Amino acid sequence: MGTISAGAAGVLTGGLEKVLAAVPEARDSTFQLGGDLLVNRLGFGAMRLTGEGIWGWPPDREGAKKVLRRAVELGVNFIDTADAYGPETNELLIAEALYPYPKGLVIATKGGNTRPGPGQWVPDGRPEYLAQAVDKSLKRLKLERIDLWQLHRIDRKVPVEESLGAIKKAQDAGKIRHVGLSEVTVAEIERAKKVVPIVSIQNRYNITDRESEAALNYCEKEKMGFIPWAPIGGSGSRSLSKGGNALEAEAKRHNVSVVQLALAWLLQKSPVMLPIPGTSSLAHLEENMAAEKLQLSADEWKRIEDLARGS
Repeated sequence: MGTISAGAAGVLTGGLEKVLAAVPEARDSTFQLGGDLLVNRLGFGAMRLTGEGIWGWPPDREGAKKVLRRAVELGVNFIDTADAYGPETNELLIAEALYPYPKGLVIATKGGNTRPGPGQWVPDGRPEYLAQAVDKSLKRLKLERIDLWQLHRIDRKVPVEESLGAIKKAQDAGKIRHVGLSEVTVAEIERAKKVVPIVSIQNRYNITDRESEAALNYCEKEKMGFIPWAPIGGSGSRSLSKGGNALEAEAKRHNVSVVQLALAWLLQKSPVMLPIPGTSSLAHLEENMAAEKLQLSADEWKRIEDLARGS
């Protein structure tokens, strides 16, 4: 991935004065998750702090811990992980790096996805499995209560009422504060809400992939957090950090990187949007966090959206 781009350096050294002058009002940089957890909207996704195939420990374990600590220094107080990342190593790493946790840090984890091997993911929504998963996450993260526990995937072999029934019990027992879902439709959210209150949704969403627009609109209406995974397109061929995409010239025009443009677009798109860009690089972490500073006019964002749609 290399070093920080010249465009990113421009943001970090305050090359946005002319842009900021044209903006009528600044957006809110925080969100009340579940009505009682104040988080900075630009968070950190820890999934990349693992080995290849999201399997095992990261090659540079000490370096990964430095990234987590630096994220907190830069103002991140919302970190997303899952028991399936590693599996298990990601939660352990967060505790190694950050425990005892700073006041106000919200760690969101997930359960319900098992890992037979590198790059393989198999949902398991059996109530007895999920109850055990919550207990194990608590232990690995050294927490008495998980602030946000998310069902990683709905298991099509198990009625969601049964899966979430186990999570409701864990919540009633004080093991979980709030419950979220991942990769769901509006109908699935409504079905889940009959079992347990749902405060957030984590679906794939970014400037070039907006299939979850209906779920985002629902979250906005219900004041639920919307956590877009793959906020910059993921790590494959769809990644916006790769060269040759339609947004490059526009990013250059504003003296930022395409990644920063994509993250800033998410932040302005909705007040319930909680992007969680992940990286194992300190330089890219700094670049990602600087995206918060980019604020453009509505007309400029429309132009950028149109370019992304055409790409």
